[in-house]
Amino acid sequence: MRQVIALGGGGFSMEPDNPLLDRYILSQSAARKPKVCFIPTASGDAEGYIEGFRKAFSAFDCIPSHLALSRPPAVDLEDYVLEKDILYVGGGDTVRMLETWREHGLDRILRQAWEQGVVLAGLSAGSMCWYEEGVNCDDDGQANVVQGLGLIPGSHSPHYDSEPEYRRGYHELLRSGRIRAGVGVSDGAGIHYIGCRIHRVVGSRRDARIYGVEAFDGKVAETEMIPEYLGTL
Repeated sequence: MRQVIALGGGGFSMEPDNPLLDRYILSQSAARKPKVCFIPTASGDAEGYIEGFRKAFSAFDCIPSHLALSRPPAVDLEDYVLEKDILYVGGGDTVRMLETWREHGLDRILRQAWEQGVVLAGLSAGSMCWYEEGVNCDDDGQANVVQGLGLIPGSHSPHYDSEPEYRRGYHELLRSGRIRAGVGVSDGAGIHYIGCRIHRVVGSRRDARIYGVEAFDGKVAETEMIPEYLGTL
């Protein structure tokens, strides 16, 4: 079963005291004690980010590991990745991340992992990368189109409610026809795909939202989706 769980933002790095989304990701593996590999390429393999992942996931019934391409494991990369149950991609510089993946052939390996049933997940850069296109905002707030891996059709913008430049930039790109229709995902929300279809929308916050976003005749239309809150009511 091919699965992708795309978070707009959240998880251990953004909500360290709210493990709901991370627990949801873990629960999608059929393994009793899933092997979870964190891929922090977009952060430049930041040590603090890796340590944060290991600290958070050591509290769960799983086997955490990480893949730092700046200092790759002394084993075959394809074997190392494909023997995992879940691959969790962190946030940061999306363009640099995708370039690095292509240099190492990890883009091809990730597609193979998806086809073989490894659960793919991530937030921010680690969520837009699975789509055909993503919205990337630079330090000046300028929005640009990023070409993703194309596992999921359409486009994706993370941080849709929390960082205004993403929503504004996404709308500008849609109105100009430079990006396909897609989804805007707020922090604390996630879309779970099985194959290329939305299976479930979930949230770690009651106010988290997901929006279907498209443009007609230069005007942008949003269709709000209310995620299922994963906590107790």
